[in-house]
Amino acid sequence: MRIIIAGAGEVGTHLAKLLSKENHTIILLDENGEKVKALEANYDILGIEGLPTSLKDLKEAQVENADLFVAVTPYESTNITACLLATNLGAKKTLARIDNYEYLLPKNLEFFQRLGVDSLIYPEMLAAKEIVNALKRGWVRQYVEFSDGALVLLATKLRENAPIVNKTIEEAFDKENSTVRIIMIKRLGMDIIAKGKDKILAGDIVYFITTKDNIEQVRIQAGKEDFEINNIMILGGGSRIGVRAIQELPRNKNIKVIEQNKEKSIRVIENTDNVLVINGDGRDLELLKNEDIESYDAFVALTGNAETNILACLTAKNFGVKRTVAEVENLDYVPLAENLNIGSIINKKSLAASHIYKLILGGNVSNVRCLTLADVEIVEFVAGEKSAIVKTPIKDIRLPENVNIGGIIRDGVGFVAMGTSHIQPGDNVLVFCAEDTIRKVEKLFK
Repeated sequence: MRIIIAGAGEVGTHLAKLLSKENHTIILLDENGEKVKALEANYDILGIEGLPTSLKDLKEAQVENADLFVAVTPYESTNITACLLATNLGAKKTLARIDNYEYLLPKNLEFFQRLGVDSLIYPEMLAAKEIVNALKRGWVRQYVEFSDGALVLLATKLRENAPIVNKTIEEAFDKENSTVRIIMIKRLGMDIIAKGKDKILAGDIVYFITTKDNIEQVRIQAGKEDFEINNIMILGGGSRIGVRAIQELPRNKNIKVIEQNKEKSIRVIENTDNVLVINGDGRDLELLKNEDIESYDAFVALTGNAETNILACLTAKNFGVKRTVAEVENLDYVPLAENLNIGSIINKKSLAASHIYKLILGGNVSNVRCLTLADVEIVEFVAGEKSAIVKTPIKDIRLPENVNIGGIIRDGVGFVAMGTSHIQPGDNVLVFCAEDTIRKVEKLFK
């Protein structure tokens, strides 16, 4: 595919780096010539210095030949205008980054599609929803629902007390058990697409697929204690992600925001209800003590600085807070945060990349999720009428290396995939695979 990315900010740069690993022609367009040249020198991309709203610059990027035009500058109006121009100049598909939730309403999505903007993405909203999911269950590091909750992904770190530790996956879950499946293990920085003979060890971050009815079974097997999260302290809650997260959280939660910036503190007060806002520096231990941090169930760090967020979460843990969530936008710090046992890690760049991947993969993909802690994608494929995947039971399918079929959703009902499961045309199938195997798997569903 020929993909033009307008905007070399954090989302655009991350996307360009990610897609340059695949067999795509990537053109990065930005008015900052030095940044474009630096990225062009280090990655397999073509950089063009220019404005995404300039007809001359768009034509120089050969937008008329673009399979996908992605506008992810920091400015919503620029992105929408650029997509309108790109569509009228011949781009096949367009996507604009926005910061207005109203635009995402179904009736407004149709309006933008008629104008020539095929898809809209709001990274801060995606991050806010991820935070809400991370606070649903105190013992889960990552919680993702597929097809309105027909299947759920749960990730949690195992300790020595877990009943399944030191067992193989086959021993931990009987082959006939069709309610829970381990599909991936994160161990010492390595991503292991799970097989039956793999042994589960203490310290592993284990990814389970199950249905909502069987989440309790996963908790017991993982040796985790459940606890309610009712009292939440948010550091840096005046950010766009923070405000959206507060708006998305249930109204019965007790939320306290610590925000150093006075204007952002006022923004929180104006845009949220029943939230106590403290204008102060959350790095001040005396302030945290005075605000009774030890009485809170969860601590969420959302400042614009990854180091501050990681250290703040470690501090909260030292005060006895059970659940911590950190926004870590610098991907180089993600392994560090993981090793330091920070609970959940939020990265809006990887969330945005997931959404854009769906457009790149095409019509037989209904959902894509990039896992923040792993170089693994969860792709929700739709099985075609004549695709190779429907011709034989899963155990007889020759899947590429590092690929695991986790679950199947049929007529809105989810079930865990077993070796004897037979995929039917129209099924939504959750496939866990390394980045370099997605295209191989896609062929099985066409």
